[in-house]
Amino acid sequence: MKLECNFFAGSAHILNEETVMDVIREKTKDPEQEDPFYVLDVGDIVQKIKVWKLKLPRVKPFYAVKCNDHPTVLEILAALGTGFDCASKSEIEKILELGVDQSRIIYANPCKPASHLRLAAKLQVSLMTFDNETELHKISAYYPDAKLVIRIRVDAADAQCPLGMKFGVLPEDAEALLVAAQDLGLNVVGVSFHVGSGCQDPSSFYQAIASSKMVFEKAVGLGFSPYLLDIGGGFPGSSSSSLDEFAEPINRALDVFFPEGCGVEIIAEPGRYVVASAFTLATSIVAKREVSDASGSLETIMYYINDGVYGSFNCLLYDHQKVHAVLLKKHDKETHLPCSVWGPTCDGIDHIVSEMSLPRLPCGEWLVWPEMGAYTLVAAGTFNGFPVPKVIVVVPHHTWLYLEEHLGHSFSMASVEVQNEKAFLAKDRHEMAGSLAVTKNAASHYTCAANTLGPVTMEDHMAQLALIGIGEM
Repeated sequence: MKLECNFFAGSAHILNEETVMDVIREKTKDPEQEDPFYVLDVGDIVQKIKVWKLKLPRVKPFYAVKCNDHPTVLEILAALGTGFDCASKSEIEKILELGVDQSRIIYANPCKPASHLRLAAKLQVSLMTFDNETELHKISAYYPDAKLVIRIRVDAADAQCPLGMKFGVLPEDAEALLVAAQDLGLNVVGVSFHVGSGCQDPSSFYQAIASSKMVFEKAVGLGFSPYLLDIGGGFPGSSSSSLDEFAEPINRALDVFFPEGCGVEIIAEPGRYVVASAFTLATSIVAKREVSDASGSLETIMYYINDGVYGSFNCLLYDHQKVHAVLLKKHDKETHLPCSVWGPTCDGIDHIVSEMSLPRLPCGEWLVWPEMGAYTLVAAGTFNGFPVPKVIVVVPHHTWLYLEEHLGHSFSMASVEVQNEKAFLAKDRHEMAGSLAVTKNAASHYTCAANTLGPVTMEDHMAQLALIGIGEM
């Protein structure tokens, strides 16, 4: 008996005791499997939202779509009742197509093209950010009924991707912008900030929230009635990181400056926190070059793999990430040698790792790269004709049971025949036999749970998560 998941628009494997590495091993048994691919663990995302609710109970997550817009990611978050931070009309349309209510979207790009503003007005996506007077005049012309959130600049001392040099008005200059909004008859409903993506300075949130309180008071003094605080993103997403060090200064600052009962709604824009550790990339070695010194002794090995900086590893250039590889096969007794890893294109910049230690590996060996969910796929291209990796979706059995129980209107359980392993590998239909539970493509009878959610049920769904123990998901 196998379980069939009819929740996702594409296929999904339901795992029993298997791991992501087990799925990769099964997939790579096929000698014709040469292209890189991802495994997406839905359970990891559900767990992240659960932990968020426990650690930051007053802060509603509005997922940053820009970080990873894979359909399954958006589907599961929509069903769980999260909001969405969109930066363009394309992202807005993508979320609304899931049936998400407009009230669950913040158009969090302070500098918007006029055509995107017009579409936001047409689709009634009214909540949006600004940080300059030119933007106010543009909004006045194309969407005067918008609900505006002024973005202030408060930079973390250390961030993976600083943003303050591009966005945000200094808190001391915010009053002039608020006056300009008032003169144009616009409605300012809140304050936002972003301390920097991949923040390494959790204490910066305390100062940012304190500065936001000052701007709130200026807005109230001018006659506005602000009710929203958006604390942005910057939260870590690796499996080794903890939300605790961020939750402590945030919760403490909220208690001081925006205590419960003050009438202010708190949201945030987590991106990498939600997806970084949920995606694992599998790549194969397609070529190698052994470099010797003048005496003929081996100096280093250059490995060339089938994904690179023009594909998934664009994160090295644009997101300043540090990546590490894991061997799919054990080589315990073999001597490790100095080596470097390169991408498949003809560009010399396609360099992934400069120095690392690996055994002497043959072509066709697989290297696995954990925690590759943030700012990877979303910016990957096909330079030199190399394909963007496909994604295999897996759902741990206990996560599937949780989803089936609490979002049951969007799930069904049916018996399906055991699939032949070779057929799975050949068709690449993401169906596995043996100990892996099989799911067939469910696009023909997919119903996203977001279609059944009203505009005020995010709180209900997030509250429901708090009732489920972490170990149950």
